Amino acid sequence: MNPLLFTLPGSEQFGAQLRQCLPCEAGELQMRFFPDHEACPRFVTPVTGRDVILVCALDDPNAKILPLYLAACVARELGARRVGLVIPYLPYMRQDSRFNDGEGVTSRHFARMLSGCCDWLVTVDPHLHRYRALSDIYTIATKVVHAAPAIAKWIAANVANPVIFGPDAESAQWVAQVADAADCPYTVLNKTRHGDADVEVSIPDASFWVGMTPVLVDDIASTARTMIAATQQIQLAGMAPPVCIAVHPLFVGDAFAALHAGGVERIVSCNTVAHSTNRIDLSPPIAAAIGEILAEMAGAQPSISAT
Repeated sequence: MNPLLFTLPGSEQFGAQLRQCLPCEAGELQMRFFPDHEACPRFVTPVTGRDVILVCALDDPNAKILPLYLAACVARELGARRVGLVIPYLPYMRQDSRFNDGEGVTSRHFARMLSGCCDWLVTVDPHLHRYRALSDIYTIATKVVHAAPAIAKWIAANVANPVIFGPDAESAQWVAQVADAADCPYTVLNKTRHGDADVEVSIPDASFWVGMTPVLVDDIASTARTMIAATQQIQLAGMAPPVCIAVHPLFVGDAFAALHAGGVERIVSCNTVAHSTNRIDLSPPIAAAIGEILAEMAGAQPSISAT
């Protein structure tokens, strides 16, 4: 029997795209909010004995996480066989160390909360800086979908004579994967972060790349200050304004407008978070990851492949 897929509020568009790639049944989930904003999920479609998939993009995580957590708990309470979470953008990964006295490693606490309400998790390119894998902090089965192949495919089809720029040393490995798949060169910028909205970027000697189309690829575009600073340095080096690509287009506050004001005209993103810049569809590889994890849990062969 195919799994039941339920979409949380705010993720309807991605849920519809995922259903086109995944053999599943669309379930109806009602999310009632009391006057004081307490959430009360109700499964109109019965879930007893069924595999349940809950889809939720967790941008604005503090408003969205509790409805998702409660929906997963209620699905289990009502007798779902297994409950899985599809969270294209996984928040609460930044605080992977105690950076200041009195702080905590909140990524571990968040992981413990999610691990306690479901059986498996699929996400896209989580911020794994000080962790080797999600299994370092999550105790459930997890699958990570990598956006690099889809980004490379888009670049190859839409950008003439590209050169890929990574925003910092941390990005070198996956930017190299994008460049290799797109069959183009790449380089990495030097970044110093002084605060959430205060970023300093320097660029290596770019004389070799003049005449090529710069493509700036970053995993998370939150305040977009890294992209803005990088764009300024790329233009100062004599290159054209870059094509900017974000895996997770959060674009908090005035970030999107500020990036445009910096001279960037082509801004493209993956559809891990709903945004007007979504051009790169990750629903096929996410559907393939779901098929793999369901097959592994059932001891069968996956019936879905990424396209």
